[in-house]
Amino acid sequence: MRGDDRDDPFGDIFDEIERMMNEMTGTGAGAGVSPDSGFGSETHVDVYEADGQLRLVADLPGVDKDGIELKCDGETLTISAASSRREYDERIRLPTRVDEHSASASFNNGVLQVTMETVEDSAAIDLE
Repeated sequence: MRGDDRDDPFGDIFDEIERMMNEMTGTGAGAGVSPDSGFGSETHVDVYEADGQLRLVADLPGVDKDGIELKCDGETLTISAASSRREYDERIRLPTRVDEHSASASFNNGVLQVTMETVEDSAAIDLE
């Protein structure tokens, strides 16, 4: 038996380390990205929250601007995109509620940026 015909005894360990690192760094399945989505290992999704705004940055290699469709319901952002090599259909649960009507997006050199204003989860009610 040749050495390359055997199973890698450390393969499962390295897969588990990679999964845990993705969860810690906020990439991959640990960042609200479903593991069975169209986003592959070459795609990176980050979500940032600061100064009353939420910003999502996603790498969509090989995708044209015309092939991207975005939808948001205030709690989840859906990114649908198509390239000649693959299709992306991603639902990203946002860490805070946003005003979906305030959303703006840009796409440049394969990088999608979406910015939305955050809203408070509940409103105070004055008692008379």
